[in-house]
Amino acid sequence: MSVDRETVAKIASLARIKVDEAALDRMVPEFNNILAWVEQLGEVDTSGVEPMTAVIPQALRLRDDVIDADPLTGGGIRDKVLANAPAAEHGFFGVPKVIE
Repeated sequence: MSVDRETVAKIASLARIKVDEAALDRMVPEFNNILAWVEQLGEVDTSGVEPMTAVIPQALRLRDDVIDADPLTGGGIRDKVLANAPAAEHGFFGVPKVIE
């Protein structure tokens, strides 16, 4: 695949990037080099490689979702917090309806 000057201008326009005329001419070989490299990657045999999302194993560190009833650490004071709310409904902060 090869990229010409008009294609680079179209890509810059779609990306909303202002590129002057001299820069367009400099970017054509850069785009062509990048596309050649991507085509070269397509030639690599990956039939025995399992798909992965990261190069190192990752696991989510989750904690138990429990309510701490100790008022010193932040739990069990919902009624006191909602007392400061301009509008409280069913144990939650009431907010005005927003419709666009």
